[in-house]
Amino acid sequence: MAHFAQLNEFNIVIQVIVVNDKELIDSNGNELEDLGIKYCKSLFGEDTNWKKTSYNFTFRNKYAKIGDRYDEDLNAFIVQKSNLFPNHILNLETLDWEPPISKPILSEEEIKLGYDYIWDQELNSEDTTKGWIKTLID
Repeated sequence: MAHFAQLNEFNIVIQVIVVNDKELIDSNGNELEDLGIKYCKSLFGEDTNWKKTSYNFTFRNKYAKIGDRYDEDLNAFIVQKSNLFPNHILNLETLDWEPPISKPILSEEEIKLGYDYIWDQELNSEDTTKGWIKTLID
């Protein structure tokens, strides 16, 4: 089965549907995304916008979910930036949102003792050179 994401005018995913693989096969036996898009438009209207998405994460970065954004330049679905972390930056290699400051490195001893760093948005808002807090993880 194939999966297709419907995009609104801002390239935000508004629904994801399952399409039978036979709808994507051309007369030569090739699977074509365009045929799947044509099929989706026959169901939902010619003015709708569709992109195939991979349930197995084999292309376009991730499986599209409602609220994700499709980036045409990157040809990828990207999780919407969280309002909780307004200063996070999109890493163009991983396509994940990351804090503006790299996570500090723990020593082997700190790791053995169960320490890790957690991001504190409020701390970073007060001082942009800070944001990570070392804490003991249960």
